[in-house]
Amino acid sequence: MRLRIPNTFVLLFAILALIALATWFIPGGKYDTHLVNGKQLIDPASFHYVESAPQGLVALMKAPIKGFVEAAQIIGFVLVVGGAFAVVQKTDAIDTGIRSIARMHEHSALVRAALIPVFVTLFSLGGATFGMNEEAIPFVLIFVPLALALGYDTITGVSIPFLGSQAGFGAAFLNPFNVGIAQGIAGVPVFSGIGYRLIVWVATTSVTILFLMWYAARVKQNPTLSPTYVLDQTRRQEQPAHIGLDRMTGRHKAVLAIFALSLAAMVIGVVKFDWYIDEIAALFLSMAIVVGIVGRLGSDNWVAAFMQGAKDLAPTALVIAIARGTMILARDAHIIDTMLHGLMPLVQSSHPVFAAQKMYLIQSVINFFIHSGTGQAALTMPIMAPLADLVGVTRQTAILAFQLGELSTPMIPTSGITVGVLALARVPWITWARWMIPLQLIYLVLALVLLVPPCLMQWS
Repeated sequence: MRLRIPNTFVLLFAILALIALATWFIPGGKYDTHLVNGKQLIDPASFHYVESAPQGLVALMKAPIKGFVEAAQIIGFVLVVGGAFAVVQKTDAIDTGIRSIARMHEHSALVRAALIPVFVTLFSLGGATFGMNEEAIPFVLIFVPLALALGYDTITGVSIPFLGSQAGFGAAFLNPFNVGIAQGIAGVPVFSGIGYRLIVWVATTSVTILFLMWYAARVKQNPTLSPTYVLDQTRRQEQPAHIGLDRMTGRHKAVLAIFALSLAAMVIGVVKFDWYIDEIAALFLSMAIVVGIVGRLGSDNWVAAFMQGAKDLAPTALVIAIARGTMILARDAHIIDTMLHGLMPLVQSSHPVFAAQKMYLIQSVINFFIHSGTGQAALTMPIMAPLADLVGVTRQTAILAFQLGELSTPMIPTSGITVGVLALARVPWITWARWMIPLQLIYLVLALVLLVPPCLMQWS
């Protein structure tokens, strides 16, 4: 009988129930805190036991709605951003832009050499800025036939949008769904530390590009090296000799310009004017309105697109609520500090570098069960942030360890995006996993190395 991992909601509710059960067995505990530079930091030597407050069935069933209330700002932000991006997608500007660049491949040696780096970088930017994740799935339908037509294989076609967006998501510098939310929960200024995160993003994206270019060149020279060689032969027989590519219109260019300017405005607002979730949500909503007007969607189409985008992220909103509910149960039972006290020996090391690396490995394991970056942030950062204080790691570094843990997503057979991408490309997971192992090991080493400088310079 094959082991079947439950979906995120079942796992989160199971965790919620386990937390409620644990409140009956884990004693209450508390660390004293002190104010440093406006932040409440734990005094690691001050732990003491207090009276616990076990949480029963009623508290368990009330936890999700309480979590929804406490996380209302974050949930509203997620829904607005999802709706805004759906409006941009509705104009077909992004799809057409990609196809327009692909057409140049036929006429320019420079474009042929730059095609993989450019597209992987674009998808990585999407993951690093507006949290492109599941949105990469439909692009498989474009890039697989494109890769085959250019002499590559299905693996290459899948990897350009999938690995590109995942590399950017895991090494994000402006992603509101993991960086922004994790920093908000950890009490760190939203989108602070962008300088080093840019270095992390460049390194991760460059490694992805170099690996993919090396592989694509080998397959183009000898197609039989491809794990999907048989499938590719069948696909080439089914595929038309020429892929029709829509022309980019002035309207498409205007929409893309507005989108780019909005991202630039977000960067300026965060860096110069200390924008937070409210301001960024307002910016995305304004962008969606302007894009709707410029793209001539009409009010009905605009509303339908926005509502669909928000609807698509409704599960994410519920994940945030349930994840926050786990913290509410633990907080009300006074066991969070006790759990921190118990986790500290597992993470504590002779040097903060090793502690940060252990945090990364723990987050990678958690990522196997909780695939939502937002859900992981909501579930783990309330524990990892104060734990970082206890083991001599800055909260900014703990957030980076959480982010890099998401680089394991392409290997996870229970991840919705991984399963969705591979199903659309008709690639068996085991075939993909065997191909992915070398790159996953490279990601592992890269993440361990990238966590060293922040610890040495006490990055905050």
